[in-house]
Amino acid sequence: MTGEKNLQALLAGMHPVQRSGEYVYVLWPHGRPLAPGIEAAVREAEGLTVVLPRTAADREGLSYDFVAAWITLEIHSALEAVGLTAAVSKALTEARISCNVLAGFHHDHLLVPVADAPRALEVLAGLSARSRQSPAGLLEPVQLAGNAHGLDEVRPPIPGLQLRDEAPADRDAILALTAEAFAISPATGLPADGEPVEVNVLRELFDSREYLPGFSVVAELDGEVVGHVISTRGWVGSQELLGLGPISVTPRLQRQGIGSALMKETIARANAAGENGIALLGSTGYYPRFGFVPAASLGVLPPEEVWGDNFQLLPLALWPGGIHGVFRYAEPFTRL
Repeated sequence: MTGEKNLQALLAGMHPVQRSGEYVYVLWPHGRPLAPGIEAAVREAEGLTVVLPRTAADREGLSYDFVAAWITLEIHSALEAVGLTAAVSKALTEARISCNVLAGFHHDHLLVPVADAPRALEVLAGLSARSRQSPAGLLEPVQLAGNAHGLDEVRPPIPGLQLRDEAPADRDAILALTAEAFAISPATGLPADGEPVEVNVLRELFDSREYLPGFSVVAELDGEVVGHVISTRGWVGSQELLGLGPISVTPRLQRQGIGSALMKETIARANAAGENGIALLGSTGYYPRFGFVPAASLGVLPPEEVWGDNFQLLPLALWPGGIHGVFRYAEPFTRL
């Protein structure tokens, strides 16, 4: 059977499927006979690396660091096909998901961190769907509409936009901006009755114990504060996470890339700081493009059950897995 070589056909037709179980890479002990259960192997000058189920590695008493989910792209790709690995890697890189690729005779296989498997499947399914809908734009990000927070499509921000740490002198401008952005309530779609609740929450967050200076980010254009996002300390049990929000963009500049720039800046800062994950309550039509998934799918439950899938979580590069419990926001949120 001849494998497919055309990149568009490969992307459009690939069907990512996750195998059951967890898999690990181990260095096989020199001279030990190979044991049952080995799924892949590669010989290097330093020794023999094998991939096998985690349970098999534990049974053999072998050490490992990286625990992976195994995803198979169920389309028969030719070994000489050009571009599939690059396209898949690009999509996963943009979602900040690490990936190790194994090529078999019939299919390509991806080993991604266990905690990132749901997001990886979503990213891959989206890549396939876009290739079917827009062949000329295979490797371009899909553009989606904004939501009631006044956010934007995924597009380059306005030229000259500067992102920087919030300073105390900015706070009056930030609070005024937040009042403008939330003048129409995202919860009800109706004009806010008096000062939007988000303004007072933000005012209290600035003075709270959970305030993190490096995660209060201002978007500035020509000396004017035109956007702001804050993330404060949150927890699941004793495990520290970030709670993102509110995020605001001045109404006249909404849908111009400012919201996306603030989100990407927050994610980059969080990864650089060694944070584990970011939680938020928001639109399921907007935040998944940044890699957010329903938090409950990763074992993190919303403070209010009625939030459902709108309570979302982005597991970052150091996501440890195995976190289970109810998310606890910074103290000012408890007074809403």
